[in-house]
Amino acid sequence: MSAYVISEVSVLDEEKAAVYRELAAASIESYGGRYLSRGQRPEAVEGEWPGGAMLIVLEFPDMEAARRWYDSPEYAEALALRATALDRRLLFVEGGSGQG
Repeated sequence: MSAYVISEVSVLDEEKAAVYRELAAASIESYGGRYLSRGQRPEAVEGEWPGGAMLIVLEFPDMEAARRWYDSPEYAEALALRATALDRRLLFVEGGSGQG
């Protein structure tokens, strides 16, 4: 079952963020992930969306692949930049239908 990584991102340092994006993209691809939406500003039709924040949605073949990517040495280099490059909220969710 597909798994999704959803991120709400605000850029703190554009130069570092550019390096982060390059490193992250290569690592995502190497773990079977792909971008479904990258760096878009969503339209909030209900509730509030943080001003200036972007939305990123990744798809992985399954939750195990998403977790392997996040814990990987390839992503660790990008993750080391994240704290000074980006402010973000990161969510993992399995695909499929649930209750609700």
